[in-house]
Amino acid sequence: MAEKVAKVGIKREQGFLYYLDKEGNVSRVRMARGTDKGGNPEVISKTGIKREKGFLYYLDKEGDVSRSAMARGKKSK
Repeated sequence: MAEKVAKVGIKREQGFLYYLDKEGNVSRVRMARGTDKGGNPEVISKTGIKREKGFLYYLDKEGDVSRSAMARGKKSK
């Protein structure tokens, strides 16, 4: 189950990759397609989120930062 960490409300544009950078801010970069190079990353929102170990942080459908526990150590049958 996911929990919201920060309400940001980012509207996504097509052709960009959105992610949390090392400082905990939401950034985006243009995706490389064929011969087109990607671009330099730009900070969209300064959230300053401190990450905890064992969680996956991502942008959800509403454009907010959410996190969920990573599945680790499950044995296959």
